[in-house]
Amino acid sequence: MAQYLAELDGLFVALADPTRRDVIRRLGRGPTSVGDLAREFPMTLPSFMKHVRTLEANGLIRTVKLGRVRTCVLNRDRLALVDGWLEEQRQVWEERTDRLERLVTDPKENQP
Repeated sequence: MAQYLAELDGLFVALADPTRRDVIRRLGRGPTSVGDLAREFPMTLPSFMKHVRTLEANGLIRTVKLGRVRTCVLNRDRLALVDGWLEEQRQVWEERTDRLERLVTDPKENQP
C-alpha cells in the first residue's frame, strides 16, 4: 500500500505542472522527438529536459534514443493508475452524497 501511495504521489507531482500536462496531452496523439516537443514550449532545451526527466522518472513517458534522436512515448498504463485512484474517490463521494440525500429526504432516517 505504501508503494502504491508513493507512486501516486509521484504521478500527481509530475502532473501538477502545466508544461508536463501539455507534454502528456501531445504524446497522447503519438510518439515524437524531444526536439519537436521542445519547440512547442517557450523555454531552453535544458529546462525542457528537466520536465522530460520528471515524466520519465515517474513512468509517465519513456524515451528511446536512435542515433542522435531521442523519441518520447506515452505510457498509458501509468495514467490508468491515476484513473483507478480517481474512480475510488468518485465511489467514496457518491456513497457519502447518497447517504446525505437519504438523511435529508427520508423522515425515518431523522428519528433516533
